[in-house]
Amino acid sequence: MKPVKSVKVGSVEVAVWENSSKDGKKFYTTTLDRNYKTGEEWKKTNSLNNDDLPKAILALQEAFHFVSLKE
Repeated sequence: MKPVKSVKVGSVEVAVWENSSKDGKKFYTTTLDRNYKTGEEWKKTNSLNNDDLPKAILALQEAFHFVSLKE
């Protein structure tokens, strides 16, 4: 399953997921990850460094704007 919207700002990525309730009504959820590399392997965490906070704010604002237009 792929997100309906993905916003990357530097190493921070916010994904917007479309879901359906039991009665068929659509709603959206979001996930936030920070990507980092250990050796040659890319990994994800939901823990942010201080420098990641402004990036997360920008990505979350764009995700909020996207969802607001959908609702």
